[in-house]
Amino acid sequence: MTAVLAGVIIFATSCVKDLLDQQPTTDLGANAFWKTEADATIALMGAYADVRPLFDRDYYFDGHGEYVRNRGNAVTNGNLQRGDAYHASSASSAYAPSGYGQYFDKMYRYLYGGVTRTNYVIENVQRMLPNATATSLPELERVIGEARLLRGMIYFRLISMWGDVPYFSKVINSNAEVADLARLPIGQVKDSIIADFDYAFDKLPPDASEPGRASKPAALAFRGKLQLYWACWNQFGWPELQGFVPDAAAATAAYNAAAEDFRKVINDYGLELFRGGEPGEIDPPGLAEKLPNYYYLFTPIANGDPEIIMSFAHGGTGTNQGEELMRDFAGRNHEGSQCWITPRYEIADRYQLISTGDFAPPLIPMNPATPGARTADRSAVNPQSYVDRDYRMKSTIQWDYEMSLGFASLKVTNWVPWIYKAGNQEVIINGEKYISYNTDGSNSGYVFRKFVRNTPGLGRSDGNYAWPVMRLADVYLMYAEATNAVNGPQPDAINLLNKIRHRGNLPPLSGTKTANKEVFFDAIEQERIIELIGEGHRGFDLRRWRALERVWGPPYGDAVLRIDTHGEIVSRYYQNTPERTYQQNYIFRIPPGERDRNPKLTQNTPWL
Repeated sequence: MTAVLAGVIIFATSCVKDLLDQQPTTDLGANAFWKTEADATIALMGAYADVRPLFDRDYYFDGHGEYVRNRGNAVTNGNLQRGDAYHASSASSAYAPSGYGQYFDKMYRYLYGGVTRTNYVIENVQRMLPNATATSLPELERVIGEARLLRGMIYFRLISMWGDVPYFSKVINSNAEVADLARLPIGQVKDSIIADFDYAFDKLPPDASEPGRASKPAALAFRGKLQLYWACWNQFGWPELQGFVPDAAAATAAYNAAAEDFRKVINDYGLELFRGGEPGEIDPPGLAEKLPNYYYLFTPIANGDPEIIMSFAHGGTGTNQGEELMRDFAGRNHEGSQCWITPRYEIADRYQLISTGDFAPPLIPMNPATPGARTADRSAVNPQSYVDRDYRMKSTIQWDYEMSLGFASLKVTNWVPWIYKAGNQEVIINGEKYISYNTDGSNSGYVFRKFVRNTPGLGRSDGNYAWPVMRLADVYLMYAEATNAVNGPQPDAINLLNKIRHRGNLPPLSGTKTANKEVFFDAIEQERIIELIGEGHRGFDLRRWRALERVWGPPYGDAVLRIDTHGEIVSRYYQNTPERTYQQNYIFRIPPGERDRNPKLTQNTPWL
């Protein structure tokens, strides 16, 4: 922990406390700060700004699943998911489907930096409470509630990756205070997180009118999510976490507690899906003037929408607080973006048919040079093969000859057609001349449309979209999962899945998909894959469900191949992979540097 706190103290103590101890001519000193609601709110906004980079690029975690590729050509030490310390070229290792558990040493340190930043707010505002007026007391308690919610979110992330972790809830002023801090059993950390979420729920308003601030539904939703994870760990086990003993009764209790929290979020606060959950309009293949509502949910149009229960706000161009979505999801034609994140070929067959509500026959990869490939039935390079699909498909990915708007210097250039392996070329489509989508980022035949803006005025790293860390659709799905685990398919849960499917213009689930617990879980997982793709959930789902072997095959098995729309093999995963690698994917490595400095920090057993 010493190295962790070295960074923490520089970050949260020197950068805040030392500055406040000075007596500049233009700012208040420490003896004049922490006096008013405004002081507390300013400090809280600083905590939000410091915690935001710990979560607002969670989409990289989708690389731990089977449907999103995070490309890269270099290996660097540690996860770098934080502001100026982030380099996407590390994605080939840190965010690949296997072998990633050793690459998150820096995230460990930065998460603890976030803990200390929130502790700093909590402790100082608590000192203000005895002298607070009757009118200021609720506002100060609200500030503490928000800081405790943020702290709970950080510790939740820590235990979901490392299991048992050191826990502290006070301001740290020297390394000596934590140099021999041992890992606390996960159950005790979980209880402390629950206490943070309880306090937040009690003190936060039902609706936060200020953009980017949390409210009661956020506290409930995160408390429910933590209970859901706790239930999964107790149901499916976590053998890689030494000393953790699964408990079926604890799993049932946690599932029920999670369901109750989610039920309140759904029923008590007047929340609804974006644009009423309606599908909206859609253009045929090759056109993109009319895009479904699901697409716009992931653009700044949706900032402040009731579906987004909690988000981290971004400032946009010129603020130095923009989001990186365009840069990471789009190509060179879109403000010089780098297309670090792309869909894998295999996601296309997960989009169901509007006509039947079920899966279509699999697409057939074909080389477009083959005569008739562009018109053959079910050909992956035939744009018409994608007709009659879930509206979320066109909202999420682009296949050959799909269009998106290009931008340069914050202005619209022209429509850009995506054509796999034919980028930056002049093409004629329906008598119109275009320059094709320029990127070498895709090796699947697809690129993302989700998160790629279709409005000018914002640079590739200067977006102003409020990144959603909790969405109502996710709550619907988690509620269905929790109730199904205990009681099987329930009418209200089935209705919630059908609401989510409706925004893709799909018909309701058939009776065969709600007949029992097993098939309904499959339907829930299907919606989690499609609805939440690119938002960072899949890797965490696979680990909490202990589903790596289901997806990638057993240890020492044959490779799972990833292909492209042309039928070429582009990667192999889990080929003859030993059991130890699976274990290391289920639990992350405690940073060796921390253990060198703190002899009480034990290592997770797969890393010994």
